Amino acid sequence: MGHLDHAAFGWLTPVLSYVMACIGAALGLRCTVRALGASGRSRRNWLITAASAIGTGIWTMHFVAMLGFGVSGTDIRYDVPLTVLSLLVAMIVVCAGVFAVGYSRDRTRALLLGGLTTGLGVASMHYLGMAAVRLHGDVTYDPVLVGVSVLIAVVAATAALWAALNIKSPIAVTLASLVMGAAVSSMHFTAMFAVKVHVTPSGEVLPGATAMQFIFPLAVGLGSYLFLTSAFVALSPTTGEREASASAQRPVESVAG
Repeated sequence: MGHLDHAAFGWLTPVLSYVMACIGAALGLRCTVRALGASGRSRRNWLITAASAIGTGIWTMHFVAMLGFGVSGTDIRYDVPLTVLSLLVAMIVVCAGVFAVGYSRDRTRALLLGGLTTGLGVASMHYLGMAAVRLHGDVTYDPVLVGVSVLIAVVAATAALWAALNIKSPIAVTLASLVMGAAVSSMHFTAMFAVKVHVTPSGEVLPGATAMQFIFPLAVGLGSYLFLTSAFVALSPTTGEREASASAQRPVESVAG
């Protein structure tokens, strides 16, 4: 049995992964609030941005945390196609949940269905990411902890969608994103504690890329996307601000006429 290290760099990777989850959640909530105040193409675009932010935040949280994952007696590599697939799964399922909430007339049904779908998708993203791990040995899971991690994922996803529907103020969004970040991080580390590795020493070269060769650059790129999108959302006028600006311009146009 290989010794598993979930924080090879100390508190750096757990804290940084939590921060990324919070940023993705906060950005996703703000975009969803904008979407619910918009219509037509504008609503669709805001919902897509919300889904990409939440999905990116969850995926980045997972693999930033994985940068600190190590197993004694073996190197670790990552299957690139499976890792990318896990990112796509995160994006697609979150998009499905956000759109269900954004367009459904029956909000309660959409919330429950969207939370279940998104939660299972987030769990699938995590375990696809784990399936991408290549090492000298066999990986097994504690089924009870796997079940708990999936339950946490569903609850966290449902809470995120509920917050998107009911939370409007920036302070409330910030508090909700901190809670959501904690929930997503809890899901990840619960799932990681379910992992058991039986190491089989071998001199063969493992297939795939190292975390620093692939995961780190991709996580940095996606993290940069979150920060840039946050700046764009912060600088974009809200629906109320646009309506106020339009109202202020009408008297000027009437006088000029």
